[in-house]
Amino acid sequence: MQTSIHPSAVVHPGAYLGTGVTVGPFAIIEDCVHIGDETIIDAGAQIKRFTTLGTKNHVHSMACVGGEPQDLKFGGEESTLVIGDRNKIREFSTIHRGTEGGGGTTQVGSDNLMMAYSHIAHDCVVGDNNVLANAATLAGHVTVGNEVVVGGLSAVHQFVNIGDFAFIGGKTGVAQDVPPFMLAVGERATLRGLNLIGLRRHGFSSEEIHALKSAYKLIWRSNQERNEVMQQVETELGNFQQVMKLIDFIRSSKRGTITPERI
Repeated sequence: MQTSIHPSAVVHPGAYLGTGVTVGPFAIIEDCVHIGDETIIDAGAQIKRFTTLGTKNHVHSMACVGGEPQDLKFGGEESTLVIGDRNKIREFSTIHRGTEGGGGTTQVGSDNLMMAYSHIAHDCVVGDNNVLANAATLAGHVTVGNEVVVGGLSAVHQFVNIGDFAFIGGKTGVAQDVPPFMLAVGERATLRGLNLIGLRRHGFSSEEIHALKSAYKLIWRSNQERNEVMQQVETELGNFQQVMKLIDFIRSSKRGTITPERI
């Protein structure tokens, strides 16, 4: 499979393009870029310097990948953006490289869908199989696990951590950590229980879901002191790996986790 570069595209001689890469009309690929095999760069897309793309990615028209951080502390230093394989980066999406203060690297895993106008800011770490719906925005230093959905027009505050299998509804503002397996909705995100549809779609057993439901009720619906109730959950339900993952996430949270609406 041969690499195909449209005559109107601008590809810096210092960029590396793997086998079978397709570069569309008026696309721009800057210096110090590495593009893996069979990746497609559509018309008008830009791949900025210090960006690494794995194999079989598809960057759609007018997306800008690897731009400088929107951070007033950024002084033009060399930093990187590293993206895995088979990602779909749709029209007008933006992904920025890292900053010195954040470790210097923005990381995006594999098999993610970034819908039109979505944004991943500097120093974010995004796992695998996630969906950022239209105009979803991750501020700087956000960590997203795996199998997460961030709804359209939602905004995630800097330094927030979103756990695996979480679902964030559309037009939601997220200011604190979102525990794994949970559903978060609201102008200011609150917990609305488990992400039941997502868990069932991913093959969670009824026993695992029941255990997570029980843990949710104990942690967020009881009047017990937090450390005491967490110990109770660990004692009663700690044989479930998913429950222990939930407990570990809550205990390690630096921003604190979002909570349910008050009844």
